[in-house]
Amino acid sequence: MAVITYREALNQALREEMSRDERVFLIGEEVAEYDGAYKVSKGLLEEFGKWRVRDAPIAELGFAGLGVGAAMTGLRPIVEFMTWNFALLAIDQIVNSAAKLHQMSGGQYNVPIVFRGPGGAALMLAAQHSQALEPWFAYVPGLKVCSPATPYDAKGLLKSAVRDDDPVVFIEGELLYNVKGEVPEEEYVVPIGSADVKRAGSDVTIVAYGKMVHESLVAAERLAAEDGLEAEVVDLRTVRPVDLSTVLESVRKTNRVVVAEEGWPVGNVGAQLTDDIQREAFDDLDAPVARVSALDVPVPYARNLEKLVVPSADHILAAARHVGYIT
Repeated sequence: MAVITYREALNQALREEMSRDERVFLIGEEVAEYDGAYKVSKGLLEEFGKWRVRDAPIAELGFAGLGVGAAMTGLRPIVEFMTWNFALLAIDQIVNSAAKLHQMSGGQYNVPIVFRGPGGAALMLAAQHSQALEPWFAYVPGLKVCSPATPYDAKGLLKSAVRDDDPVVFIEGELLYNVKGEVPEEEYVVPIGSADVKRAGSDVTIVAYGKMVHESLVAAERLAAEDGLEAEVVDLRTVRPVDLSTVLESVRKTNRVVVAEEGWPVGNVGAQLTDDIQREAFDDLDAPVARVSALDVPVPYARNLEKLVVPSADHILAAARHVGYIT
């Protein structure tokens, strides 16, 4: 095992997949000469050359469309958005082209493409650059949506995404790039659609993904130390498809659930999970499902207000105490 950062894990995945399959190429803003806005593509231009590591103009709709067309003709493009906020300009290519072409062509075309880049709030980037958009893309049939929390999962999931014959939306937590974790030196992949129990517990289940996994783990440790309750933290890893069986197995053990995510509360992943849990495990619940999400406002620029709006370990801890009837 080697201890590396989240960004280094992604870099390793890109390098390994580009070495394994010459059809794989990377395109996006500043991915080549500048080594990527977050240095995820560091060294790839030098190793693979300008035909496989392509700088694109500031025209997300254009280079996303180029990627879709390349995928239709047999290549396996990785399209990097400098931030998923900018991907809104390319949403027609992602939703109306990539997600639908396999079905609309009667199976004549596969679209093996990965759209990737950072998402969610960072620190004082204001409303237009602080959006967690996973639920938007999870809503669309034909797309798979990944949001890994750890270097291990980031590398393994990205390798699976590149090999997948369907379009994959791969959203990396912007504040996770410097997070360190153990990653095997040998070859491995993490299957898309497989959740992972990051912390075992018996009293309450906390379901999360992306950055909120780390906040959930902090909340779980505080819950044990301050209240004597052991929380089980389930990391979804992918929000479409969702590994509901792992979630339900945990719920049937703990009988209480908190669903935590960074995005807004209306129509989000937590809303869908809450519905799934109450339909499939209603008799196992000893309390209503609690949901933790951002406040229903654009994310403010001011740091004190941003901390109020974006959910944290404090919010998750309060929800866990609530379902445990502590407060």
